[in-house]
This record gives sequence, C-alpha cells and structure tokens, in this order.
Amino acid sequence: MESLKKEHRIMLRFRNHPRIVQTTNPNLHIGINLDHCYIYMELASKGTLHNFISSFSGQPVPEVMIRRAALMILQGLEALHSHGYVHCDLKPANVLLFPSKIVGEPWDLKLADFGLSKEPSCTNPRSLSGGTKEYMPPESLGPNRVKMIGPGVDMWSLACVLQMFGVQ
Repeated sequence: MESLKKEHRIMLRFRNHPRIVQTTNPNLHIGINLDHCYIYMELASKGTLHNFISSFSGQPVPEVMIRRAALMILQGLEALHSHGYVHCDLKPANVLLFPSKIVGEPWDLKLADFGLSKEPSCTNPRSLSGGTKEYMPPESLGPNRVKMIGPGVDMWSLACVLQMFGVQ
C-alpha cells in the first residue's frame, strides 16, 4: 500500500503536467476491508508504448515516431528530475499513449507507474528496490551491485526503451 500512496503523491505533485499521467480524483480509495486500494487515473485509450512497438511486428518504426516518443519521455523525465524525483522503472509498459492534442499526430505520451520511484525526501541514495532488470543499469545488477539512485538510472532506462524500437 505504501508504493500506491507514493504513486498517488507523485501524480498529485505533477498534476497538470502534460507528460505525467493524471489522477482523476485527489483521494486514494481504500476498499472496505482495507484489502484493496485504488487510484483513479485518466484513460490511456491508445494503450502503452509496449503495445505500439509490438504492433509493428518486425517492421521498422518510422524515425519521426521514435523522435516524438524520445522527446515526450525526456520532457516527463525532466519534470521529475528537476524536482528531485527518479522514476526507477521506466519501460515501454509504463509509458501510456493518449489521443494527441495536435491534429495529425498519432498520440501523446505520459509517464506512469511511480510505485518504485525515488522521492526527494528519500535520504538513502542506495535504496533501489525492484525495477525491471532489462531496463536497469548494469551496476544495479549482480552480486556486487551498486544501487545509487539518480537521474542516470532513468537515462539508462530511456536508452533501453529507445533500443526496443529496433527490436520487435
């Protein structure tokens, strides 16, 4: 439940940011028996970046779409990093697609799933617990891992995400 509370706090902190998924209700909803917790979010009607990349079934993704995705992800990360946050689990499944506000563009991207994120109030820079290993920097893996958390973790993950455009 703590990771859901953190995710909700981050969504509220960045409400109205065009590259961060929005909560549609300022309250975290907890089930009657305290066994369920819900965050109401805007609907990502275009799916995830993972679905989009997979839809090309081995065909090259147009470079203009790769550039668009990279720019929008960087805009979201810049907002997080400039306020001391680190996503810590950036991957195509955590990037949501929405109808574009610009006529002729296929979609807009927003970052989602902040349950593993590092907040500025975190006093232990070695506190990475989790993440998706395919998108984590090598120094975060293995028996001698160093788990220093900073913007570089997200930059490595972004490079892995962009590499996925070429591997279907």
